[in-house]
Amino acid sequence: MPAKILIITGDAAESLEVLYPYQRLREEGYDVDIAAPTRKTLRFVVHDFEPGYDTYTEKPGYTWPADLAFSEVDPGQYAAIVIPGGRAPEYLRNDPELRKILKAFFDADKPVAQICHGPLLTAAIDSLRGRRVTAYPALEPDMQTAGAHFEDSEAVVDGTLISARAWPDHPAWMREFLKVLRAKAPAS
Repeated sequence: MPAKILIITGDAAESLEVLYPYQRLREEGYDVDIAAPTRKTLRFVVHDFEPGYDTYTEKPGYTWPADLAFSEVDPGQYAAIVIPGGRAPEYLRNDPELRKILKAFFDADKPVAQICHGPLLTAAIDSLRGRRVTAYPALEPDMQTAGAHFEDSEAVVDGTLISARAWPDHPAWMREFLKVLRAKAPAS
């Protein structure tokens, strides 16, 4: 039976940061579930970088069904977790069920892949203190406040924690995550 991976997300997550790892991990032979606050059709967004803007722009993105509500997740069934960015982490970090899920993955030293604004979630459970991470560059002060050592690079690996800045870093992020994942939990 293939190992299972959990993606946690919600409305306003960055489309590419959910769907790229979802498809890439399935391509590798893993079963992948998407969990959100409730079982529903999620509405993702597209963040883009356009000339003349001081920050990214946001447009409506894809919709996708959540397989599970956070309250239905048994972390013990999953080999690893993926935390996409976008705006979803801003409100998801306050969800007590999600905080329990994340804590279980860190307590068990399972692989955690986070990207963009996703590290706001791991910071909210105090799992970044003393660790090397990257995130969307505007989050550098947040990462430092969480006690992390921020590095502005495509992918940062600190044990079983693999982080990336944003969707343009997908190849490096998934390459590093898959190295850790294959060693800890081969697809089959």
